[in-house]
Amino acid sequence: MALPLLFVGWIAVMAVVMRVSDAAPAAVVLLPPGDFTARLPEDVAILAATPVSLTLQSDGTDFAARLYAAGAWLVLPAGLTGCLPMPKALR
Repeated sequence: MALPLLFVGWIAVMAVVMRVSDAAPAAVVLLPPGDFTARLPEDVAILAATPVSLTLQSDGTDFAARLYAAGAWLVLPAGLTGCLPMPKALR
C-alpha cells in the first residue's frame, strides 16, 4: 500500500514543481488529448513523442500554465538535474 502512495505523492510533487516554476528546461505531458498538438502555443517545440506522452520545450514564461490551457491534464518537468530547481536569484 505504501509504494502506490509514494508514487502518487512523487507525481503530485513534480506536477506542483512544474506548475509554480519555469526552471525545468522541458516538460512531459502525459496522455495528451488527440488534438493537443494543434492547440500548442507557437513557441513550443516537440522534442519527443510516444503513444502516451509528449516532451515539449519553450523559452516562454508560464510554460505549464499554457500547456494546461491547451488541454493537458498532467504536466511534469523534464530535464531537471536535481530534486528541485534552483531559484533564478541563486543562478
